[in-house]
Amino acid sequence: MTDLSPNIQLHSFADSAALAEGLATAVADDLRAGIAARGNATVALSGGNTPKRFMQTLSRHPLAWEKIVVTLVDERWVPATHERSNAKLVQENLLQGPAAAARFVPLYREMPEPEAAVAELEAGLPQSFDAIVLGMGADGHTASFFSGGDHLVEALDPTGIARVLPMRAPGAGEPRITLTLPVLLAANRLYLHIEGAEKQTVLQHALTGEGEGKDYPVRAVLAHVARPVAVFSCP
Repeated sequence: MTDLSPNIQLHSFADSAALAEGLATAVADDLRAGIAARGNATVALSGGNTPKRFMQTLSRHPLAWEKIVVTLVDERWVPATHERSNAKLVQENLLQGPAAAARFVPLYREMPEPEAAVAELEAGLPQSFDAIVLGMGADGHTASFFSGGDHLVEALDPTGIARVLPMRAPGAGEPRITLTLPVLLAANRLYLHIEGAEKQTVLQHALTGEGEGKDYPVRAVLAHVARPVAVFSCP
């Protein structure tokens, strides 16, 4: 089994506050570079509880927020008022104060099923990303790449043409919508944000392919990157 450790660049921090500041500074630098190069910048963020402090810290960075487009790596198929909505998470933790000037592109539409919105979502996505920040679950999923997912093989196809896909899986809860692997791989900078000893162990197994780690979706992502993923980690 191939050891994928060369495919990451590890940034370790003492605690979540230091990690949040380090990751926010790195992503802010990516956004400034995008604005300097093209006059605008794009970033895709992940949901869950882990990124809240990072988002709050990033929101305080002095950026030309009106030139920045923010979207999501994936989304549960629930409206933005729902407590499990990633859009709600971004609105409440990032798009505050000066950062509220950024343009937010949600991945949810008021349609019964995500399949009906795929074409509209793809049309509204930025063509490229200056930064994408991934999270990772204790089950080894990242984005909405869940083991057993109905569109997992298609979503993880590095040569696929789809940019977003619906996903239903036993561990996913609600139906979801997710960016696909080719979109992640095309980002100027790809980050993985993990916290806690359990997730550090999961990542190590994904890198080595040990035990269940060989089948973790996050391993499939790490296996195809052209340059190291910046892993920001703390205990």
